[in-house]
Amino acid sequence: MLKNDASLNNERENEKDVIFGRNSVAEAIKSGRPLDSIMVARGDRSGSIPKIVADAKKAGIVIKEVDAKKLDFICGHNNHQGIAAMGAVKEYSSIEDIFATAEERDEPPFIIICDEIEDPHNLGAIIRTAEAAGAHGVIIPKRRSASLSFTVAKTSAGAVEFMHVARVTNIPQTIDELKKRGVWVYCADMDGEPFYKSNLKGAIALVIGSEGNGVGRLVKEKCDVTLSMPMKGKINSLNASVAAGILMYEVSRQRD
Repeated sequence: MLKNDASLNNERENEKDVIFGRNSVAEAIKSGRPLDSIMVARGDRSGSIPKIVADAKKAGIVIKEVDAKKLDFICGHNNHQGIAAMGAVKEYSSIEDIFATAEERDEPPFIIICDEIEDPHNLGAIIRTAEAAGAHGVIIPKRRSASLSFTVAKTSAGAVEFMHVARVTNIPQTIDELKKRGVWVYCADMDGEPFYKSNLKGAIALVIGSEGNGVGRLVKEKCDVTLSMPMKGKINSLNASVAAGILMYEVSRQRD
């Protein structure tokens, strides 16, 4: 599949996070360094690769099989020995960390859930706005999502250092857990009620959908309320991070 220039540039920027070579990746796992994912050349199970993959799975690291040419590109055409790891700029938080921060501030939880936001610039912008608007944490899925890469950290303008980002296996299950803890879950979609007519006080989670497909069907079904933004121009949608910013500041306004 051909990649556009923006995608290639993102991978080039992420070279600052790349660890490649079997020994280097194995040591990174052993040391407990935060890793977003490990990429293995498709079909390569020679030498120590099976053990590295097994150790990575035990550590909860996402494993991706990729074309060897992609590994060549990401590793700058250095000898990667069929494996590379993408480092995270900081350790992921837990949902408990998010609730603990809300409790420390004596505030009802305010959480942002990113449903498959794959553009690292969008995720970085959402984290930046979440920190400025007073959110307690951001939740992202392990798969089909941007992660805490150099590009995300750079776009967040340092906010990633102050914002809890939790990575979960299953967003619908996580929503169920949040609802059991008294959190009302709202998602942004075209067929909802105007956001400014909704009561957004109290414990709340905002779900922001992916750039191309919006909020997934199953995720939307789990939400308590669907919010919309009146569109008065000729286009029918906003950039994900822009929509997130509008909704976050409406929550912040109502809380104030």
